[in-house]
Amino acid sequence: MKVLLSEQQLRDGVARLADQINDHYGGKPLTIIGVLTGSIVLVADLIRQLRMPLRVGVVQASSYRGAATTPGELRIRADMLPDLKGRNVLVVDDIFDTGQTLHGLLAELKTLGPNDLRSAVLLCKEGRQQVAMLPDYVGFTIPDEFVVGYGLDYHDEHRNLPYLAVVEP
Repeated sequence: MKVLLSEQQLRDGVARLADQINDHYGGKPLTIIGVLTGSIVLVADLIRQLRMPLRVGVVQASSYRGAATTPGELRIRADMLPDLKGRNVLVVDDIFDTGQTLHGLLAELKTLGPNDLRSAVLLCKEGRQQVAMLPDYVGFTIPDEFVVGYGLDYHDEHRNLPYLAVVEP
């Protein structure tokens, strides 16, 4: 596999995201909602750099199953969410590809009454968006290639790579 983003580039990108989020929220309390499973590495690295009171929850939202490389029907399991009513909420996901997962998830979470609802992604894939929105915070824009590492997988493998790599055919 070809390395697309090195460990250091990823660290620098997460630091930039944290700076932007810290600047926006200042010291206001924030609820981070990590989208399982791909965002767990990003969430762990990101929250250690945020300087406000934090609550952390998770939601399972996926439109990819198994070895799929194209999205299917969005499924959301929100039973592990904390109360979001009146809170500042930041949804953290690994990748913004077609955008359907994040768009659908944000619409669902909005019904739970947050005061402020924003999104952050590590990666935004060029030319794949099928929704009329973009994440509020983006770590990197990448070419339209299938990537693994730093939490992203192919058939439940490669999440543990400390860098981001392109899966070659």
